[in-house]
Amino acid sequence: MRFRLGTRGSPLALVQAHAVRAALAVAHGIDPDHIAIVPIRTTGDRVQDRALAEIGGKALWTKELDRALMDGGIDAAVHSMKDVETIRPTGIRIGAMLPRADVRDRLVGIATLDDLPRGGVVGTSSPRRAAQVLRHRPDARIALFRGNVDTRLAKLAAGEVDATLLAAAGLERLGRHEVGSAVPLDILLPAPAQGAVGVEIRADDDNARAFVAAIDDLPTHQAVRAERGFLAALGADCHSPVAALARIDGDVLTLTAQLLAQDGSAHVEGDAGGAIDDIDLPRTLAETLLGRAPPSVARLFAR
Repeated sequence: MRFRLGTRGSPLALVQAHAVRAALAVAHGIDPDHIAIVPIRTTGDRVQDRALAEIGGKALWTKELDRALMDGGIDAAVHSMKDVETIRPTGIRIGAMLPRADVRDRLVGIATLDDLPRGGVVGTSSPRRAAQVLRHRPDARIALFRGNVDTRLAKLAAGEVDATLLAAAGLERLGRHEVGSAVPLDILLPAPAQGAVGVEIRADDDNARAFVAAIDDLPTHQAVRAERGFLAALGADCHSPVAALARIDGDVLTLTAQLLAQDGSAHVEGDAGGAIDDIDLPRTLAETLLGRAPPSVARLFAR
């Protein structure tokens, strides 16, 4: 019986699933055909005209895959980790992560935010990106922009907006290396877990756990765990503009984070460093930033 990998059916999701399949085949010395890719259409793929926060949040990307996993229709599910809710069902666990790709955002349509026309329109459905753009360009207007990469690029080409932002990792995985300009991290700190592809399994499936563990990239897993721990400590949801990035140097993990008002008019940021396995570090940083946050920022987070 073949090992079954569930995935969304978007072009990027399928590329990521094939990358996981290829890595598993190499790790176990088997033919990739022994691993089946099972596309599953999610609510998030079907509903494209509203922001995720208005119609159910990140669960729209995961609930159908969760159901297939728990029902035994698939053995594992492949996800872009930034799209996975912070609190997961108790019967599901993250079994592995591929090595992380470029964590930055790319600005498409203009080279830098300084090049945006006065009152120009930036298309995004991300509260984080919207707030960060408005922080640097308060005159900008934000337009809801959803859909896969090609859909958003087509809307940009049609002149619906002046610019948009896309994850560098996704563009690179799709072979679109020439699209857009990478935005420095001091301008746009990424979403927690951006650039990471994860594989989830049933918590009680020891065979699947052992099978996918062979491709787990530990530094990526450790960094993403810290970033997701920070989100959990905040009580952040899809309405909350939050950015976080963990870096590992030797045996030290440094977590940098930023909380913003939705209109970019206020923000608070900071970092904390400590042992890689310090589970209290993300919570401590979250409490520190919330303690320093102005009301327009703090009210967006419910601990």
